[in-house]
Amino acid sequence: MHPDEIAALLESDGMSDDQIRERYGVKNSFALAEELYERVTRRFPEPDGPVHDPWQVGLLGCLLRGVVFALPGFGYVLGEPLLVGDPESFSLPAGTLPLLASALVGWTWNQGLAHRAYSWLGLGDKPAARHSLLTGAPLGALLGASVALAVAGTAHPAAVAFAAGQSCYLGAATVLLVMGRERALLATLLPMTAVAVVAMLQPIPDALRLTLLLGSLLAVTTLALLEVRPDGLALKGRGAVFDVRLPPRGRDQPPRTRRQKTTMSPRLTASLPYALFGLGSGALVLHAALSGSAVAAVALTLSMGPAEWLLYRFRSGSLTGLRNSRTPKAFWRTTGTTLTLCLTTYLAALSALTFLATTLWPHTPALDGVSLAALLVLGTVLWTGLLLQSFGAVMGAAAICCTAAAAQTLALLTHAAGPHWIALYVNGTAALVQAALICGLLGRVTAHR
Repeated sequence: MHPDEIAALLESDGMSDDQIRERYGVKNSFALAEELYERVTRRFPEPDGPVHDPWQVGLLGCLLRGVVFALPGFGYVLGEPLLVGDPESFSLPAGTLPLLASALVGWTWNQGLAHRAYSWLGLGDKPAARHSLLTGAPLGALLGASVALAVAGTAHPAAVAFAAGQSCYLGAATVLLVMGRERALLATLLPMTAVAVVAMLQPIPDALRLTLLLGSLLAVTTLALLEVRPDGLALKGRGAVFDVRLPPRGRDQPPRTRRQKTTMSPRLTASLPYALFGLGSGALVLHAALSGSAVAAVALTLSMGPAEWLLYRFRSGSLTGLRNSRTPKAFWRTTGTTLTLCLTTYLAALSALTFLATTLWPHTPALDGVSLAALLVLGTVLWTGLLLQSFGAVMGAAAICCTAAAAQTLALLTHAAGPHWIALYVNGTAALVQAALICGLLGRVTAHR
């Protein structure tokens, strides 16, 4: 309540300035109101019942997404015989360049595509989201395959075919993840994963490798097509069995008119910063893998599950801080404490996953101090970048990640010594810049929408 409102209440109760001077020894009702305002502690009663928190999500679902992100890596174990030939530049296996190029294109394109589909879902237009995925995913797969063919050089055609299949998988997996079909995607990847684990321990026939790769790709693309086909068939996951049913017509959301569809359509350019963030963050992870830390790349991929859950925990803690804080400084301190706790927890989870992957992966040496520090700094860059993205400052995160990736690429091309030290310096600088941006946004209530 404002002091002027207190003065209005005093006057409405019939207290004149003369009575106030005689009883309380102050000049008038406004002076009394100011004194009451300073003396009385303001309390804000909580609403009846539990407080609504839209950021409460289950940990298991986020961990499942992290596993789904990591399992496709076993496809490279099965596809190793396809990368035949003499080593390419930087002592990489033959056929690596088409794979890397198509992967970067796929991460960039599908990150932007996912944002556009989520934008349509946020507007309550699920058919438009499906249509954008139906048209965008094949275009992204075609683009990735074309780039792989363009940079193939002397690589074996089998490597180019593998890169094309990778592009198709990335598009189909994006469809299933956006539409919330993580369990369906997991079910299609489990047979390939099981055999890939066996292949790491003992030789298996090449025919079996090829059959599993093609079978998994066919299963994922089929599920994605069923999810976004024009007649709207939807998948209901029940373990490994899928019940295909026609969804009910939208009763909650009234059909949008043509004018509404025109005025409410999300802009294509709004998805560009998210695509660039996908490019920058993907390139940084690739650099971690190419520097001899393939296990680090696996740990980073697995850590995206805990990272997502901790982002939700931060948003939930910010909502609690907004409800309980009385001043902007108090709100900034509360959100800063929550941020520190969440980031520390994420780095601890990343360290544990790195140790676990190093222990379970055959013939893998433990990371030294510099390599581990570079990995943790990279994890900080990725997590704070995701946080900036949730704040709506995705362009800043994209610019920082792309600049860091470009600096490491330049160092790689110029054969600069000590890739782990370069990664530590470059990613450390990026982490500090992103931390400064976050500190400037923590106290802004509008950034936590």
